[in-house]
Amino acid sequence: MKCPYCGFTEDKVIDSRESKDADSIRRRRECVRCHKRFTTYERLDEIPYMVVKKDGRRENFDRQKVLTGLLHSCQKRKVSVSQMQAIVDAVEAFVVDSSERERSTASIGELIMSQLKEIDTVAYIRFASVYRDFKDVNEFKMELEELLRGKDPRHRRSSGAPTTQPASQASKTTL
Repeated sequence: MKCPYCGFTEDKVIDSRESKDADSIRRRRECVRCHKRFTTYERLDEIPYMVVKKDGRRENFDRQKVLTGLLHSCQKRKVSVSQMQAIVDAVEAFVVDSSERERSTASIGELIMSQLKEIDTVAYIRFASVYRDFKDVNEFKMELEELLRGKDPRHRRSSGAPTTQPASQASKTTL
């Protein structure tokens, strides 16, 4: 806690009391440098972090939902639990760092996909197939082709026409 008088960051707590409503704690502190006293209040952070869904609904951010999606995408893949946990931690930090206390599912999904793409391309495709809700096999094929060409699938050509790799190249690339 920074002293409001001199800005020093070390203090000692002189007295702590729970508020009458039991919704905060009042602390009397004394600055170690200037010896002036000041009061702080400790309250529970009640405003939840929100996720804005595609249809505009808002839900509380849930780490477990992110982890569950990753577990499904990474099933029978060589992606460790610690790697999945690191992705979940990154997503949570991304949501918590929002000044509006909310993030869109689109931005969260893109973050997860970018990290999965670096770790395991099959897990990436599995996650993308659910997240992007491919309408047919051609959309899925386009995603795969762009992945195999090393392009970022988020930046598709406007023509929408899929291009195919030469057969010699396609047979060399494996997932």
